[in-house]
Amino acid sequence: MYVLRDDAFTATQDYTMFLLFVSIGLWITEAIPPFAVGILIIGFLVFSMGRTPEIDVKQYVQTWSDGVIWLFLGGFFLAESMKKTKLDESLLKFILPKLGNDSKNILLGIMMVTAILSMLMSNTATTSMILASIAPLIFTLGKDSTLSRALVIGVPAAASLGGMGTIIGSAPNAIAVGALEGVGVQISFIEWMIIGVPAAILLVFLFFKLLEKRYQLKTQHISLDFLNAEKEEPTSEDKIKKNIVLIVLVCTLTLWLTSQWTGIPVAVVSGLPIVLLTMLGIVDSEDVRKLPWDTLMLVAGGLSLGLAIKEQGIAEYFVQSIQNFELNYYILIALFGYVSVLLSNFMSNTAATTILVPVGISLVSLIPGANVAFLPVIIGLTASCALLLPVSTPPNAVAYSLGIVNQKEFFPGGLFIGLFGPIVLILFTIASFFLFGF
Repeated sequence: MYVLRDDAFTATQDYTMFLLFVSIGLWITEAIPPFAVGILIIGFLVFSMGRTPEIDVKQYVQTWSDGVIWLFLGGFFLAESMKKTKLDESLLKFILPKLGNDSKNILLGIMMVTAILSMLMSNTATTSMILASIAPLIFTLGKDSTLSRALVIGVPAAASLGGMGTIIGSAPNAIAVGALEGVGVQISFIEWMIIGVPAAILLVFLFFKLLEKRYQLKTQHISLDFLNAEKEEPTSEDKIKKNIVLIVLVCTLTLWLTSQWTGIPVAVVSGLPIVLLTMLGIVDSEDVRKLPWDTLMLVAGGLSLGLAIKEQGIAEYFVQSIQNFELNYYILIALFGYVSVLLSNFMSNTAATTILVPVGISLVSLIPGANVAFLPVIIGLTASCALLLPVSTPPNAVAYSLGIVNQKEFFPGGLFIGLFGPIVLILFTIASFFLFGF
């Protein structure tokens, strides 16, 4: 901080820059859990700025009630209810038999189902659920089967890439949207999907083609008998609960997708699953305690840090330094995209987005005629391209823990998506902004 600070900095600017570097250090080293860094950020900001009259420290605490937090919370309730009523498994069992018995089609089908589910559920929860559901197939084929290895690599990748599709699909998406709301730019649920869903589906398909070539998957008859394994017959109450979840899911998604026409904010719509699923007894107090509250703590802390970086002029300070290099706007976009991938491979992608988005917004706001939403969207999307190591993303860690593949098997796919993912995402974003006038 002392090396990089400006002589004109105030005490609060020093505190904010100090907090930025401490947070980066803790996130990279994982010396304490990432969510604990989020709590530290809020506490430090209140402690260090609480006696400065011109600064309203309440804003740093109020990120806990930010619309992005409520949007995430609604998604958590939907995901928990789908898991509890086994609606997610029912979807898998409905789709898989339609894929036939060809190993290539099974791999592609499972990856696409994973990607779609991860647009609504936590990427980690989706990976765990899918791998648990297909575990009988994996262990029947054996560890040496090319399809088994391709599935163990492909499922977590599809979960991470699929998370790009919606605002609730991945925390970096929410961070980008929340930061843009702070500067008066609104991106609706469906506007994000217009960019995210096609890009996610294309990247998942490209990853599938890479796995098909790498593991030389040949046409092979695979038995799907594991889907018909004897399980407890669902009771009439179970069926009713599943139907309730399905109705709430459809209603919530419809209102999320039509928010720009109905005028109902997506954060308000999130109250629908929270209220109905608890009121109707689908989600109980025990389920609520199991929700990933640590993710919300991390997101809230990230929003607070981004707010402080912006308000204290830290982002502008770094922007001025970058401007001295006089980089081309599109080169700058590519640079931020690849830096986002690089950081996300070695630290929390939420943390990486938190650091980069405020700087990106400040930088773009100084460029005449530039769309301020473009760069944060790119940063949020490319953060999900970090697939290089088992520790790069929780879905990879879940898959690696099965003991089917070794660490180096993640490298080819991670390198491929890390290099070509940002290019695909930048092109999709440019096309979407041009065609739909965001």
